[in-house]
This record gives sequence, C-alpha cells and structure tokens, in this order.
Amino acid sequence: MNYTTFEDFAISEEIVTALKALRYFKPTQVQQEVIPLTLKGKDIIVESQTGSGKTVSFGVPLCESVSWEENRPQALILVPTRELALQVKEDITNIGRLKRIKATAVFGKTSFDTQKSELRQKSHIVVGTPGRVLDHLQKGTMKFDKIRYLVLDEADEMLNMGFIEQVEAIIDFLPKQRQTLLFSATMPSEVVRLASFYMKNDRVSVKMESDEASKPKILQSFIRVQESGKAKQLLDLLTVENPDSCIIFCNTQEAVNGLYTFLSKAGLPIDKMHGGMVQDDRTAVMEDFRKGRLRYLVATDVAARGIDVDNVTHVVNYDVPEEKESFIHRTGRTGRAGKTGVALTLVTPSEERSWQGVKDFAQQEITEIDPPSARFVQHHKATFEKKLQERPVIKQARNRELNKDITKVYFNGGKKKKLRAIDFVGTLTNIPGIDADDIGIITIQENVTYIEILNGKGPHVISEMQNRTVKGKALKVHKAKK
Repeated sequence: MNYTTFEDFAISEEIVTALKALRYFKPTQVQQEVIPLTLKGKDIIVESQTGSGKTVSFGVPLCESVSWEENRPQALILVPTRELALQVKEDITNIGRLKRIKATAVFGKTSFDTQKSELRQKSHIVVGTPGRVLDHLQKGTMKFDKIRYLVLDEADEMLNMGFIEQVEAIIDFLPKQRQTLLFSATMPSEVVRLASFYMKNDRVSVKMESDEASKPKILQSFIRVQESGKAKQLLDLLTVENPDSCIIFCNTQEAVNGLYTFLSKAGLPIDKMHGGMVQDDRTAVMEDFRKGRLRYLVATDVAARGIDVDNVTHVVNYDVPEEKESFIHRTGRTGRAGKTGVALTLVTPSEERSWQGVKDFAQQEITEIDPPSARFVQHHKATFEKKLQERPVIKQARNRELNKDITKVYFNGGKKKKLRAIDFVGTLTNIPGIDADDIGIITIQENVTYIEILNGKGPHVISEMQNRTVKGKALKVHKAKK
C-alpha cells in the first residue's frame, strides 16, 4: 500500500490531528515503512540516517497502541544521552497529547527521587538512558511487568558509549513477550549480534540509505590546517561561509571551553554544551539554540546527541571525531527535511591517519578545499559583521499550534493531601461544558498537581474552580507558569 498521508495508516483521529498541528503532513520514507510494520506487531531493525523522521516512525504506533487505562509503563525507549531522552519524551508527548498519553524521561545527574515519584504515577511510555533505567529496575522503582514495547534508539551510539552491557541487563528484566524495535544510523557487528540475540526470528530489516531521495543533502568538504592558529582559521572559514545556524564539534570539554571563549570574544552569538555542565544549563542552551537566539553552538558529541533543530545550515568538525560513526551522526545534524546543508572538517597533520579512516568509513564524496585567503576573508567581513549585529529571528516551536488550545492548570494540592487523578476528573467533569475528553495529562506531585485542559476550555475551568473543591478541599487554581 502507498502511504501518502498519515490517515492512510488507519490510526486514531487524535493522533492525526496532533500530527497536523505539529506540521507533519506527509510521512517520510522511513515512516511509510516502519509505522505499518510496527502496528502489525513485527520486530524491526531500522538502519536510517539521523533526520529521516524515525522518532515519529516509532512514536505514532506506540501512542496508538498503548492503553490509557493501564497505569504501569507499557513501552520503554532507550537512548544514549540525556538531551535525546528529553527530546524524545517531548516528541512522544506531543504526538500522544490528544490521547492523553503520558511520557516520562529518566536519566542520570538529576534527582532519582523526583523520577521515582513520577514513575509511581501513570506513565504509559518511559524514555531513558541505560544507566538510570537499569538503576530504577534494580531498585524496584520502575515496574516492568506490563512493558510490551522496547525501542532501542541510536543503538550504534549506545554501543560507542559503552552502554551495551547495561542494555542487555535491562532487556533481561523485561517480559519475553514484547515487540522490539532497533534503530541505528550504522550497523556495526555488535549491534547486529544484539538484534539476533534479543529479537524474534521473523524480524524485519528496513534499510533506508539505498534510496537517494532519503539521503540527507550535505555538501561535504575538508580543509587541512595547522594546529597553531587553528581557531583563527575556523573564524576565517565562518566569516566566508556566514552560516545562519551552525554546530561546531570538538572532541573534549577542554577544547569546547577554549573555542567558546575565543569565538565569544570575536563577537559571535554562541554558547557551549558538554557533559561537564549541569543539566539545567544544558537544557537552557539547547532551547536557545533551537529557538534561534544563538546562531552558533560549540559542543562535544555526548552533549549534542539529540539536538533536533530545524534548519541547521552548517556543521563543522573542529576536531576529527575519535569514533568513525560519530562523523555520520555529527554531519547528519544538517541537510534535514530535504534542505541542503554544509559540513566542514578541519584536519591537522596529527589527524591525517584517523581522517583517512573516517573518509573510508563514510563512503561519501568529500572534497578538499583550500583555506580562504586573507583578501577573500576581508571581502566577506562586512557582510559577516552585519549579520552579527542583526536581531535573531525567534523560531516558533513545532508544537505551538498543538498547544494553542491547551492550558496547563495548577492546583496547590497533591499526594500529601491524598488527592488522586480520579478525584480531579470527578470534580472537573461536574463543571458544565467539561467532559472527560477535555482533560489531558494529569501530573500529581507531593504538594501540587498540573492538569492539561484541552479544546480551549482552560480559562473556563480556572474560572469555575475558584468556587469548587476537590474531594472537599479548597485549592488555589491558576494557569501554570511552566
């Protein structure tokens, strides 16, 4: 069957409506292949480049298939980094919002107890990094007996980061009767072994690279530079290229910090991201970059995984990646959604050997270019500096249209007042004009509760609740600030 629209998959109206609001109108090739196979219950191995739309390809069938009534997690999605966990959680929440699907993200270097509390509540889908998920499973704070779906996202990266043993330990916890989906940009032998050992014999393989139309359109080039004066050579390149949105990759936190300082002093609207930063700072930087408040981001591989940003025009490998697979992941941050991107790699004499290995692995046409001359740089300087002075155009979030009719409402009462979801639902559905379909995701914390009110009825609920109680308790009610 030819799937030209999301309606062709015969999925819920709520999901189709959410996808349209998120500006997903036509399924990508990987979505056309994966969604129907997943809905049929098949185990699937998907080899597909970054930016091909794979999150939607598993997010749609998961949101379609999980049961809202079941309180325990029914699907587990494993990802290599914290940023990607947050990104996938947001994507799943958006896709399943009108079906009231609750996604929870768990990852390291944040409060275990907060996550424990979240997992006690209704969570249909859990997204997490292997280390923290395993921690919850071992301590009994995450129930796994109802899990029917396992997604291994960016399996090659989890392998590169040394997570495979933890992934295997997690799988040993899970019910044997489940559906497993494995996604990877490359397919090293260890990932193939993982698939053969933990997936059904009748699993289906989907490989997208063979189709030219599905390949990212990336102009690849490299430039030989000297270690001394490397940062200045990069600035010359950026002056000539004058990108609208650019990610610069370094191999170490130290290199990120040094380059960030240098480029900041040069006046670039730039920030940095690496694993040594606290999570709140990393999240804030990513949000600024995604919205276009920053045009430049200098980052390590680990921190930049999961950056799903529309319209990244340039990727620069300031350092040749230590892992060959990282080159594919880095450069895949540009050339998304049918647009053409530019990828530049700086190669010092000490990196020549590893660069040859990367080129052989990538099997792409990568053109060597000469460093721009001083005269050429000077010629472009005025245009470059003019753009630096321009006010950034803030990009609208993809979920803006979806959220337009959704109000998040705050109540100053939660678990300590022995309030449950059913108590809030009972109270709210007694309001004239409000029924169960108008109530979205309910999040009950120790002292507060947040409820999403759908269909533009939030102000009505807030107004009505000024004179109503929940389980006999008068609560402060207002629009949530977050």
